[in-house]
Amino acid sequence: MDAFFVPSPEPKTEKSTAQEAETVSAREDSRTHLEPELGGNLRDTANRSGFEPELGGILRQKGVYVDEIICIGCKHCAHVARNTFYIEPDYGRSRVVRQDGDSEELIQEAIDTCPVDCIHWVDYTELKKLEHERQYQVIPLPGYPVEEAVVATHRRRRKQQMKSRKKARY
Repeated sequence: MDAFFVPSPEPKTEKSTAQEAETVSAREDSRTHLEPELGGNLRDTANRSGFEPELGGILRQKGVYVDEIICIGCKHCAHVARNTFYIEPDYGRSRVVRQDGDSEELIQEAIDTCPVDCIHWVDYTELKKLEHERQYQVIPLPGYPVEEAVVATHRRRRKQQMKSRKKARY
């Protein structure tokens, strides 16, 4: 028998093709859509470090999140890590503008300068959920209390509006 003999693959039947399709479908269903993706502009660049989020680097593992309800608008974080944080103009609260804007050490320094501990490192899977929930937050004005009922009502109304807009499209 020849050492380099490679048996020919078995012809695919409808049953094996259906099983492969189910496997691919199950794999797609289990994705969080936050997995690293190769390609795009990074494929052709010469100075890749391997830490790019698209390549599954360390930046993909955790992100920075500012809890705007707790934030007092002191601007310390925006002064320390200028490429990551900015002050939201309507309410004067800090917000993350770029996850990879500054080095991890500089972002950590900005977190350490926060007097009320409103900036946190979070997992990327959690970050997407937190950013979605942030859309429904009611930012309190200084001197006015915010009741939980007001927040819940506002969140429910926004969700209903989103659902009605989606139904109107179809």
